[in-house]
Amino acid sequence: MSVAEFVPATQTELARWMAENAAAARQKLLPVGGRTSLHFGFSAESDCQIDSRELTRVVDYPARDLTITVEAGMRIEELQRLLVAERQQLPVDIAQPVRATIGGAIACNASGPRRHGSGTLRDYLIGCSAIDAQGSLFKSGGRVVKNVAGYDLCKLLIGSRGTLAVITQVTLKVKPLPEAAGWWWLTFDTFAEMENVLERLLTSAARPMALEMLDVPAAKLVATESRLPLPTDCPVLAILVEGTSREVAWQLDVLRKETVPFGVQQIEQLLDQDARTLTAALTEFQVPTDEPLTFQANLRPSRCWEFAELANRLDVAVQCHAGNGVIIGQFPEAAASRDQALTLLQPLQQFASAHTGNLQILHCDPEWQDDLPMCGQPEPAWGIMQQLKRQLDPQGLLSPGRFIDRVPISA
Repeated sequence: MSVAEFVPATQTELARWMAENAAAARQKLLPVGGRTSLHFGFSAESDCQIDSRELTRVVDYPARDLTITVEAGMRIEELQRLLVAERQQLPVDIAQPVRATIGGAIACNASGPRRHGSGTLRDYLIGCSAIDAQGSLFKSGGRVVKNVAGYDLCKLLIGSRGTLAVITQVTLKVKPLPEAAGWWWLTFDTFAEMENVLERLLTSAARPMALEMLDVPAAKLVATESRLPLPTDCPVLAILVEGTSREVAWQLDVLRKETVPFGVQQIEQLLDQDARTLTAALTEFQVPTDEPLTFQANLRPSRCWEFAELANRLDVAVQCHAGNGVIIGQFPEAAASRDQALTLLQPLQQFASAHTGNLQILHCDPEWQDDLPMCGQPEPAWGIMQQLKRQLDPQGLLSPGRFIDRVPISA
């Protein structure tokens, strides 16, 4: 069945249209941007998609204040291009930047390798405008960094997946663009050796922006994506630093001296364009392709190496953001049925739960969804989240079934 589409030219037009819909037709609405994350979690039910592709204006860009205000339909690539012209950046790695929009990235709480050193969109969103299911336009925050007035509704919308309101405009903090960047790509015989390196880096004078732990299947996928001649026969620890050219050279030298004594088998240095290429490849790892299932686990950073070791034994490709405990995993093509997927998933889920972590499904066959932990194990806040959904969207018009609506709450 085909789904209708509404493409507003302005925020006012969208607010009026949504108010009319709430009063009469009551169509189920699905906000979409670049459509890069529609597969995340449960499949959404909708009668009409609200497409933000016309909401691309630059509202305000006082570059000296290190802030920018844009409409939510602006593509990430275009946003970064505007910032680069002023030697600035939004230092959050977002996959598929040619397609992804800033509003969609915020709604899905997108992040990547540099999350360790730069943070997430939560650290850069200082103001937003959005429209609720009844067509009411509301604003939160402002266009200045030091803004603490009122409730911080901006943070509420981060990761809401279009279930609470349609984000229409955002104000972001930005940072100066670093002069240089460099990666170390290090291979080890065991994950335990990597953990020894990570413990050593806690007291390092260097300040890594990213600490990426890859098992062999993931290392091969990243090397193929980057088209760089990287060794992939053993587990990999990749370390990124940024700064001036002198700072990068000094930090890379410090890291080499600190890591090599811990059992490094092979070591490759990537600078400038090669460094940017590797960053992009690591960012794109989370994008599902032909794999039957992609998941995200959240653990204490100290447990990443054990999780990666388990995944490697199961032939599951995993990329661990080892500095913050976020893990992206892709199942092998051999897991072609629901039962095969469950067989691989259960030990990984059990490990996460046993170590105060969680695991949720980012993408899988829609027919598997009712039998898999799409939103992870039950959490105490889920009941509150459902109440909030009912308060902001009492008619259940925005992205019904996409997220919290389909989470089972035990009595």
